[in-house]
Amino acid sequence: MIRLLLRATFLGAAIGWIVDRFLASRAGGRAPAPIRSMIVIDAPIERVWDALADVEGQLRWMQDMKAVRVLTRGQIGVGTRAEAQIRIFGIEVLDPITISAFEPPRRFAIRHEGRFSGEGTIELEPGADGSTTIVRWYETLVPPYLPHLGARLLAPILGLIFQADLGRLRELVETAPAGS
Repeated sequence: MIRLLLRATFLGAAIGWIVDRFLASRAGGRAPAPIRSMIVIDAPIERVWDALADVEGQLRWMQDMKAVRVLTRGQIGVGTRAEAQIRIFGIEVLDPITISAFEPPRRFAIRHEGRFSGEGTIELEPGADGSTTIVRWYETLVPPYLPHLGARLLAPILGLIFQADLGRLRELVETAPAGS
């Protein structure tokens, strides 16, 4: 019985590796496709930016982030380093990041530098009359093993998680008193 399980495990790992290599060759050296999320928030862009750019306050709307610590002193901006404790599916991982773009009130981007590498970018655009904000989130997470296959398998689940996070961001911003 154990021999059969070992053979099945080896066969599954070999098939996973082959599929991952096939996906990598189709990607032509590019990272896996980003997970895309979008929401419209009934608040001006500056209010949305204030909630988004509050790195330590992201705990309020990113449910799987259990703790965050800014490692760089001074104002938040390009080059700021932080680390977050993330728990997804009961698995905790430390996610060290560096802010790679900080363009108030339009663009906030990070590089993931831990076991899961990749990048995340959130872009804000004012709605037609300026009273709403369109939020677009692009997140590429590359697992340490079978990166292309793993990213493809995780994308639907992570997409749901990120969309729910944006829903909590919307609720946070829309229910906050103006000027807070």
